[in-house]
Amino acid sequence: MSGVVTGDAVVLGLRPARLPSRALAVLVDLVVVWAAYLLVTIGLAVATASLDEAAVTAVSIAAFLLVLVGAPIAVETLSHGRSLGKMACGLRVVRDDGGPIRFRHALVRGAMGVVEILMTLGVVACVASLVSERGRRLGDVFAGTLVVRERMPAARVRPVPPPPPWLVGRFAGLDLSAVPEALWLEVRQYLTRARELDPAVGRQLAGRLADELVARTGAPPPAGVPAEAYLAGVVAERQAREARRAFAEAGHGPGRGHGTGRGSGPGHGTGPGAVLGTGDGFGAGGAFGVPAAPVPPAAPSGAPPVVPPASAPPAAGSSREGRPPATGFVPPA
Repeated sequence: MSGVVTGDAVVLGLRPARLPSRALAVLVDLVVVWAAYLLVTIGLAVATASLDEAAVTAVSIAAFLLVLVGAPIAVETLSHGRSLGKMACGLRVVRDDGGPIRFRHALVRGAMGVVEILMTLGVVACVASLVSERGRRLGDVFAGTLVVRERMPAARVRPVPPPPPWLVGRFAGLDLSAVPEALWLEVRQYLTRARELDPAVGRQLAGRLADELVARTGAPPPAGVPAEAYLAGVVAERQAREARRAFAEAGHGPGRGHGTGRGSGPGHGTGPGAVLGTGDGFGAGGAFGVPAAPVPPAAPSGAPPVVPPASAPPAAGSSREGRPPATGFVPPA
């Protein structure tokens, strides 16, 4: 990684492109440019067949400059440093401060490329790229540019090994707010690669990381706990806290259920998890679970009104819950 410093004093971690990838990108660009130049030359030869030799020479020089020099400059300017070869290889030309290039940068690189690449068959560019610490050729040095890699291979994420079972929950009261992210990253990298290290080097590294964690948390590890087990236990506690926080933020309050039954009138309940629905035998506006008063049948004309018999009072010791509901539905358990 290259420490490129921007104008705002921000260090950018960029990986400069080396000679193999740059040579492949230049080869792709040269194949495309020379193919276009060959087609243009054939077309101009047919179009200028009736001209004299001086005119044909002038047209040929103009075509050479426009196709082999002007076209790469225009492509790099319009694409902000990504020619066809660089797109294929995942490269990009940027300024020394990490910003996109402009026309003047592409012009200097293109003019120097005529000498470095076309006139010397790429020998000067290869030597300069091998000598440079960041793989830059002379055109990059004079233009103040750098070719960097845009596509990086995806790193394989390794899971952190779990701590010993007897250490799970031992660090629940540990204050981890003062531990920086850089230290967490170092501990995680050590735990994922501890089996690949030399045992002596691994123990030394684990002791150093454990001492830094103790200095940040202010609590020493339990007596007799190895440094590697201590690191695994603390990391597991941090992951458990993050998981609980994520579940708490994604949790929902009391839900509201909805149900629909067959009946003549709506009934409503209130409170958390209230159920809205209509039930059999409910009058309009009746409360949920309380049947409406029975409506007597209409008496025929000329007959005395029918009076419903009075219901007997409930016996002592009996309860409303002990009888089946008036709706005929058994309440859920």
